Amino acid sequence: MEKELKTTSGVLEANVNLATEKATVQFDETTTTEALIQQVESIGYGAILFDDAHKQKIQQEKITYVKKMKRDLIFSALLTAPLVAAMFGMLIGSHGEWVHFLHLPWVQLILVTPIQFGVGQRFYRGAYHALKTKAPNMDVLVAMGTTAAYLLSIYNGFFNPHTSDLYFESSGMIITLILLGKYLEQKAKTKTSDAIKQLMNLQAKKATLIVDGIETEVAIEAVQVGDLLRVRPGEQVPVDGKIVAGQTTIDESMLTGESLPVDKQVDDSIFGGTVNTTGSIQFTATQVGSMTVLSRIIRMVEEAQGEKAPIQQIADKISSIFVPIVLVIALFTLLATGFITQDWQQAIVHSVAVLVIACPCALGLATPTAIMVGTGLGAKSGILIKGGGALEQIAHLTTVVLDKTGTITEGKPVVADFEAFDPNALSYLVSLEQQSEHPLAQAIYHYGKEKAPILPVTDFESITGRGVTGTIANKKLFVGSKRGLNDRNISFVDERVVALEAEGKTVMFLTDETTVLALISVTDKVKPSSKAAIKALHDLGINVKMLTGDNPRAAQFIGEQVGLIQKDIVTEVLPEDKAQIIKELQSKQEIVGMVGDGINDAPALALADIGIAMGSGTDIAMETADITLMNSDLLSVEKSIRLSKLTLRKIKQNLFWAFLYNVIGIPFAALGFLNPIIAGAAMAFSSVSVLLNSLSLNRKKV
Repeated sequence: MEKELKTTSGVLEANVNLATEKATVQFDETTTTEALIQQVESIGYGAILFDDAHKQKIQQEKITYVKKMKRDLIFSALLTAPLVAAMFGMLIGSHGEWVHFLHLPWVQLILVTPIQFGVGQRFYRGAYHALKTKAPNMDVLVAMGTTAAYLLSIYNGFFNPHTSDLYFESSGMIITLILLGKYLEQKAKTKTSDAIKQLMNLQAKKATLIVDGIETEVAIEAVQVGDLLRVRPGEQVPVDGKIVAGQTTIDESMLTGESLPVDKQVDDSIFGGTVNTTGSIQFTATQVGSMTVLSRIIRMVEEAQGEKAPIQQIADKISSIFVPIVLVIALFTLLATGFITQDWQQAIVHSVAVLVIACPCALGLATPTAIMVGTGLGAKSGILIKGGGALEQIAHLTTVVLDKTGTITEGKPVVADFEAFDPNALSYLVSLEQQSEHPLAQAIYHYGKEKAPILPVTDFESITGRGVTGTIANKKLFVGSKRGLNDRNISFVDERVVALEAEGKTVMFLTDETTVLALISVTDKVKPSSKAAIKALHDLGINVKMLTGDNPRAAQFIGEQVGLIQKDIVTEVLPEDKAQIIKELQSKQEIVGMVGDGINDAPALALADIGIAMGSGTDIAMETADITLMNSDLLSVEKSIRLSKLTLRKIKQNLFWAFLYNVIGIPFAALGFLNPIIAGAAMAFSSVSVLLNSLSLNRKKV
């Protein structure tokens, strides 16, 4: 399918995932989704557009498919059972009439034909389309192997008076065992997507809408942005919103992986799918439908589970040449055994065993199933990984760069000290900072908004990395850092500034065009887990660097608290400098992870080998990053690396076992040590063992 889609006009990239049964296609305006579906159908497969409108149909088709497979398996097993019984009867030396009857060629032909051409038609159909597209696959091997055994049995049973050897039970058993393996594989594959199902089950179905004071229960689909809703204790929050009345405690563990509930009050944000544990609250809907945080998480996990990891390219390349090589080996086995032993019947049996043991299904499942379970496990722990590439790459990081504010610190700065040299200084400050979204500006605004009147501001301008300017009552004012002060050639020498900076506080200045009018220091608490998180990264042998716009003394104070030495702290960094620092590290062959939470971190997050965004940060940071930590806990960086290493280990184990089955199995089959039935069983259960190994990841503690 992937090969065919990639050669379709207008298709830029196509990726088909065996485990998720999804194709992700990037295409231009010269083609359409209908044309892509027709292309898939032209090679004998089916396709449905994966969107909200078709999700129910897709689910129903999957259920129907599994039910049909189960019916075929039962039918095949019932017809095969007498043949197996007769075979065991012969092995134990029984000469009863029933054994003789079941060994009659016409009895075995009647029992096996519905299996060969009824249940087994899926292999013939698949083989036809595979050969038509010049991409021979497992179906080709099964169809050739079982047909050879079936035709040889007809020849021996009805046209060859010199032997009574029949191989009907081989073709029947091979198809039954492979179908059993496929059925178990399908059941196990549904378990690999349990994380998605659990997330989907968190979505509320109803909401309590308040209109003119009257409460009505409505379907979740009827809720619109701006609607006023109520959530009572024990109920799920239906959509994302902002509290307008009441206070409560919300269990957000499904989003963040954190078990402790979070206190919420008026103006706090709440998220759909979380559980209200204590008080009754009213809130206005801010995001509904596919735009809620939970819906975006589900979409992100679905996309991640569908994306291939670079390591899978190895398996893909091997699979593409594997079947032709097996066909050559089977032909060689047939000819060599036939000419050496002059027993052409035995030669056919040996080559059938080669064809059957070599089916490369396990190779195709080895990587995507582990990626599915790994990304799902991450989602349960509040770690959203955008794809297999990111999950693989994070295991190889050599340097992690941390933005200070909101990453190492809480990102909720508060004013610690304020000293005014002008009676209107506080009014000027709150009036200017009201215009800015910067965390430091908001800290100053909240500090002074109740203490001083807000005045009209004109000519407001934000100067990135320096501060803000504006005009109040014909007076041109500036609020910002020492760097902005220097730009204006305003000097301010005061030992209090040195003392405040030594305490780890960020000092800011309010000035007019010539003079400092006020001194403000802002402090931001270090997160309790930051020191342990940095130590955990150091223990993994990873270099950790901190970037901050702060002055060296304040930055050093924070660095000492979290276990960073001076050479690992980069100070007075402008937003545009962050990406340059990432580039410099990469030029030294470092594999760099960048952890940040703000808009100004987005370029660095995009440029880093792995961008990691804090869930408490901005949407643009989360969109740009490869990994989002919903709990905003720095310890989750080390957890992500550990999860990546666990998943990679599973992938390597899967690939090893998949190769081992074939590397050991093919010579054994070629030399006649494996009969076709055992070969069929081994092949069928190689896929199941790979799936079970991937699912065992769920038992690991992240």
